[in-house]
Amino acid sequence: MNRALGHGQRRTLSMALLSLIVSIEFFENIVFVFSAQHVMGGIEADPRGFALVQGAYAFGSMLMIVKQQWLARALGYRRYLLLALGLFLAGALMAAGSGGLGAMTVARFVQGFGGGALFTSTRVLVTLMVAPAHRPRALRYFMVGIFAASALAPAVAGELIEWGEWRDVFYLVVPFVLIALLGTWLWLPDAEPGAHAGRPVLGPLAGFGLGVAALQLACSEARYDVFSQPLRPVLLAAAGLLSLVLFLRHQWRHERPVIRLDALRDPVYRIGLVLYFMYYLISYLSAYLFPVFAERALGMPVSAVGWLNAAAGLVSLCGILVYVRVAARLPRKKPLMVLGLVLMAGAAWWFAALPDTATRAQLLPGLVLKGLFGVLVVIPVAGATFRGLTSGLFAHGYQTKNLMRQLASSLASSMGAVMLANREAALHAELAGQLAHAQTQEWFARTQAALQGHGLDALRAAQWAQAWLEGTVSQQALLVASDDLYRMIAGLAVAGIVLVLCQRRVH
Repeated sequence: MNRALGHGQRRTLSMALLSLIVSIEFFENIVFVFSAQHVMGGIEADPRGFALVQGAYAFGSMLMIVKQQWLARALGYRRYLLLALGLFLAGALMAAGSGGLGAMTVARFVQGFGGGALFTSTRVLVTLMVAPAHRPRALRYFMVGIFAASALAPAVAGELIEWGEWRDVFYLVVPFVLIALLGTWLWLPDAEPGAHAGRPVLGPLAGFGLGVAALQLACSEARYDVFSQPLRPVLLAAAGLLSLVLFLRHQWRHERPVIRLDALRDPVYRIGLVLYFMYYLISYLSAYLFPVFAERALGMPVSAVGWLNAAAGLVSLCGILVYVRVAARLPRKKPLMVLGLVLMAGAAWWFAALPDTATRAQLLPGLVLKGLFGVLVVIPVAGATFRGLTSGLFAHGYQTKNLMRQLASSLASSMGAVMLANREAALHAELAGQLAHAQTQEWFARTQAALQGHGLDALRAAQWAQAWLEGTVSQQALLVASDDLYRMIAGLAVAGIVLVLCQRRVH
């Protein structure tokens, strides 16, 4: 088939294929985070269980990212991506068939191990396969694919949950992976064929894995009252950090490291990694919180929440299409980053100020601001971060950046789940303690009498009134807890503004 196509057609197909491959992981991750409450309910897991599942995906992904360069040299990019897509597909099918937390954790680890190859490899292949004259077009394919997948994912997930079941969110990705497997087999070359891979360095890799696992476990072990038993997560986190420091020290001194840290010598690259971490922390924390806030605290249907979330994604997609046209006329990127963070702080404050009677239309201003945040921050950060890296260091720099992405995204969603549950439980207890007040008892008596007037006996009327009161208390506790987390997101955005303004090397 390759011979029947012209050179330009093969290039276009390759660009579209690389865009599809990278979009698959973004699409699946957003679908999973959006559907987290329903998936965890399906396997009867609590927020700590969700943190464990998220940690398993990040753990598998980071292990694969660390070995990406070695495996690409050993197998060639074509066979390497076939293997990665196969693992990603197997993990999705295992997750769909999971019956409990243990099975889901293993499935997400397998899926993460496959998914960790996709972003770094496709971005590196753009540089390896596409001539410099055509790279801007290839990168447009790349960015548009990511933002389009991010826009569609919540809407599709919401419809699937509304009309199907939680397992469908894992089956959804299967046809796209199959298309990517076929395209990889037909059109991708074995880049770096015959390159010497050397022996796999298993000892340092095991240390890296143990360090990441300890950090993720420390997050998932956070108690609903974080002050009641702080020693265990603190010790786990300390052990994890020590293991990672030893791994980085070994890699810095090794002649053939599995991950080269030379790029860290560039101060702009180091600043870029910090800004990336801040962006992913805010973005994934917001992505976890919004479906819970809109569906459970505001009482909106899950399909409507999906389409509202997609509206923010559509704003981002339109923003990126405008940005690629005007970027050359905007040499200063710092004002764009600051504006994006200001808009995100505004969006968080907007959501935090909404009452429990808020309509869908009232959510739209916050969603528009949230959608513009992604374009105005991450694209300028990407341009600044890798600007000073040589072609030989680019792949390694991107590898390190994606390690940062996985760590930040897992930390954000896990932290969001645990902190929201912590705050909701505390507020529920506080509100429930006030139910003995005379006004509450008077309301309860009136409601019971009204229900009896509609034909219910005294016992059934009391049960209905109690359930109604409990539901109201739970909703209000969740609403206030969500407001508190949105204020925290606004605080993170303000911290990001200060960080950007303090950087003299970023213009």
